[in-house]
Amino acid sequence: MADWSVYIIECCDGSLYTGITTDVERRFRQHRAGTGAKYFRAKQPVRIVYTENEHDRATASRREAEIKRMGRAEKLAILQAAR
Repeated sequence: MADWSVYIIECCDGSLYTGITTDVERRFRQHRAGTGAKYFRAKQPVRIVYTENEHDRATASRREAEIKRMGRAEKLAILQAAR
């Protein structure tokens, strides 16, 4: 079932957070409310800057890990290519 998404959120300090979910908008609201990832305890999420849809849980997890291994320049290239 392909209902998982990979997303990247830009934080107030310019850092980029990558995660997966079945509902990107709901997850973003959770992060903003402080009930999402611990990462956002110190950094306020500003906006969703990238999403990839049509993943199943396994492919979403693999893609998330792949993106997390990338350097900042590679992540910015993904964002630029998606525009």
